[in-house]
Amino acid sequence: METKYSKIPSPAFVLDEYRLRKNLELMAGVQQRTGISIILALKGFALWPVFPLVRMYLKGATASSLAEARLIEEEMGVKAHTYSPAYMPDVFDDIVQHSSHITFNSLSQYERFEERITNADCSIGLRVNPEYSEVTTDLYNPAIPGSRLGVLSHQLPDTLPEKIRGLHVHTLCESSAEATERLIEVTEQKFGAHFSQLSWINFGGGHLMTRKGYDLARLEKALLSFQKRYPHLEVLLEPGSAVAWETGELVSTVLDIVESGGIKTAILDVSFTCHMPDTLEMPYRPSVLGAQDAGNGADNYIYRLGGVSCLAGDFMEAYSFDQPLTVGDKVIFWDMMHYTMVKTTMFNGVSHPAIIQQTGDEMKVLRSFGYADFKNRLG
Repeated sequence: METKYSKIPSPAFVLDEYRLRKNLELMAGVQQRTGISIILALKGFALWPVFPLVRMYLKGATASSLAEARLIEEEMGVKAHTYSPAYMPDVFDDIVQHSSHITFNSLSQYERFEERITNADCSIGLRVNPEYSEVTTDLYNPAIPGSRLGVLSHQLPDTLPEKIRGLHVHTLCESSAEATERLIEVTEQKFGAHFSQLSWINFGGGHLMTRKGYDLARLEKALLSFQKRYPHLEVLLEPGSAVAWETGELVSTVLDIVESGGIKTAILDVSFTCHMPDTLEMPYRPSVLGAQDAGNGADNYIYRLGGVSCLAGDFMEAYSFDQPLTVGDKVIFWDMMHYTMVKTTMFNGVSHPAIIQQTGDEMKVLRSFGYADFKNRLG
């Protein structure tokens, strides 16, 4: 464990500003070389104290609710690109006030709200489903058979409603440049007949351009080629994971070590179900600094890692450490900025990790949580 983690209170999410800035610089380069717009998807990363930094590099942000749209305008200083599977009638007018773009999930939703957007100062879009995706986990696949997300090509009229100015296509999840290339191709095949009626197209999220080994040149070539064919269309991408990819950790501490049936479990002051729900939902195994998956040939000191909630399945199977764990040791989960804080819960009243921003050698606590945060959620 690096010395710097020993000085961090536990539990805590720790954002490294330097690494975040490097990701943003990479994305700004893509924008500059291709002429597209990259916007932050709040569903993946909504740490608003750093929105001013994000706004220095990206073109805006995308929301899926009134709360997210308000947060974008208040803390980033721009109106939101807003999409929801269905809009709640009582807050729809407020959503419009905070949005530069409104995307509808269905033609019936568009028709239901059409009169309320007649004089709205925002661009109207429609989400479409190209019936193509390379996402293998159904929970995260917007194009599964029977998906509720987006309109199918055969459901569209030959001429789109007059107010529709854009299409929104989102079927990827932490995907490669090759997948984006194929998504563009399929979208053009399915919906290209409508492009002449539009002014923008949003190819959604899942473009993990900040991951090591991602073929950035291939992505840029595909985007430039599309724009050459359709120069009148503004092209948008809205990555979630890519913005905060590998920009911070979740710091935890060993509270106890128990043994049962020959299995040692290090119980931590964090919870997989409360603080890292994607590790159980996706599922995926988080990386732990100084450890590797047990069974990979170097099994020294093996521990299952257990969360502090009472859910029986709140654990990750065995990791191998170079040194034995003891009560009080820090266990550091790598890459814990995206799809973590936005999905955390206070199930069981489990202590919520503090949120810390690291700038160089300085640590700033952005938020800490206590009993009032738990109590006020429910009454």
